[in-house]
Amino acid sequence: MSATEYKPVVIVGQGEMGKVFNCGFVALGCEVQVVLRRDNMAEVAARTAEPELVLIAVGEADLQSTLAEIPGVWRDRVALLQNELLPADWQQHDFDPTVISVWFEKKKDQDVKVLIPSPVYGKHAQLLVAALSAIEVPARVVADEADLLSELILKNVYIITTNIAGLHVGGTVGELWRKHRELAQDIAREVMQLQFAMTGEIFEPGKLMKGMLEAFNGDLDHKCMGRSAPARLERALTLAKQYKISMPTIEQIGLALKK
Repeated sequence: MSATEYKPVVIVGQGEMGKVFNCGFVALGCEVQVVLRRDNMAEVAARTAEPELVLIAVGEADLQSTLAEIPGVWRDRVALLQNELLPADWQQHDFDPTVISVWFEKKKDQDVKVLIPSPVYGKHAQLLVAALSAIEVPARVVADEADLLSELILKNVYIITTNIAGLHVGGTVGELWRKHRELAQDIAREVMQLQFAMTGEIFEPGKLMKGMLEAFNGDLDHKCMGRSAPARLERALTLAKQYKISMPTIEQIGLALKK
């Protein structure tokens, strides 16, 4: 399909990540319709009933409420990009979305920083890869749902491990691996066990650890602890209780922070 044959693309949310994809779609030659928090999606859908894609670019905290409001005419065109994403997040709304595990960072007044190529799965995967390629951000299509789940778990292991470790030791991922490798490995193993319990699927821990290290090496100066780190720690502890998973290292960090 040539650029001129693309239907309009809808992006719900216009934070830093939404802006990156906006630039990519525009570079690809797509018309982009942005839906902001104050906008009524049903009214936008009435004007744009058959978009090429509806990319949900809201934060993790707003994902469920946003999916609950998606107009029926958009349901088969949805794509998701949130952190800590797992199939249950969309299955509860009966969606079959295109999903991208984002491995690049974009902060205000800074260029996009890529760690590793971002994997994408779903019927609109090629479009997302093309849009990112148009702005020189690498992405790749994965083969099937099992590969997608493995990639989502890998991203979750990376982001939850680094955030929780950062609450304890601060610093960058390079420093974490160089100075606190055993801590990083212990946290990562506990996060893996939680992810396996949440999904009912088990993947090779060694392969996930290797993937996490590859992402570390993609940007050794990446800060471990972002703004969402405290919330990720609390969420991990809450889910561990729900799924009856023992996470002694993470529990100790949580207790230390409360002192």
